[in-house]
Amino acid sequence: MQIPFRGMDPYLEAPRLWPDVHHRLITAISDQIQGRLGPHYTAVITPYVAFESLEITPVRMAAVPDVAIIERPALDEPGSAVAILPPPITGTATMNVPTRYARLEIRTVDGDVLVTAIELLSPANKRPGMDGADTYEKKRQEFFQTEAHLLEIDLLRAGKRPQVRAKLPPAPGFIFLSRAERRPQIGIWPVTWQEPIRVVPVPLRRPDPDVPLDLSACLRAIYASARYERRIDYRLPPPPPELTPEDAAWLDAHLRAAGLRP
Repeated sequence: MQIPFRGMDPYLEAPRLWPDVHHRLITAISDQIQGRLGPHYTAVITPYVAFESLEITPVRMAAVPDVAIIERPALDEPGSAVAILPPPITGTATMNVPTRYARLEIRTVDGDVLVTAIELLSPANKRPGMDGADTYEKKRQEFFQTEAHLLEIDLLRAGKRPQVRAKLPPAPGFIFLSRAERRPQIGIWPVTWQEPIRVVPVPLRRPDPDVPLDLSACLRAIYASARYERRIDYRLPPPPPELTPEDAAWLDAHLRAAGLRP
């Protein structure tokens, strides 16, 4: 099945799907760019670990307990039995688990110099607070002091967007390009569900021309290869945040027309 949206699929943002989407998309971007780079550059995938609140299946974990209860053979002692009732309420704990992500770096073959960093934002980059968006913004500001370009791809509706002085339209996602020689100016491309994502430039060293990045082609490829339609129920609303009435109406009509909702 093909991805049922011309642009970004909002259902891919689901916490149980996004780490896999992120990994596959970074790999697809790397493969596409690598084939278009000249002999003086190479695309390198650089992994990192972030802590995310994910929907996980409970598993038995190996741990050293603070208190151990040792089971011994029961003794026949009159009056020793005590009735233990099950808890009246059960739930699940919110767990921050280490999640593997990666960024893409364009480097020179001679000298391994960083030319362009491509960040595919994760929920950890956008989570409000010191351990999320604030930390990412600090690293971003430090990067702006270098001579490398920065391409940020934000396909997530949830969370805090990278700071930029511009009146952004109400789009579900954005792509931001900071060219080293044009800072503080930033190029911005909105990402929607209705239209294919615009081909964006990946800058290299002067005078070498930009490399085009077709993100829509990457999304189509990973959606088909990963068979995400098997894990997505399009009859349900997409993951938070809540949709506006206009977006909810468009989404419902679109999915009905595609035969994904009754």
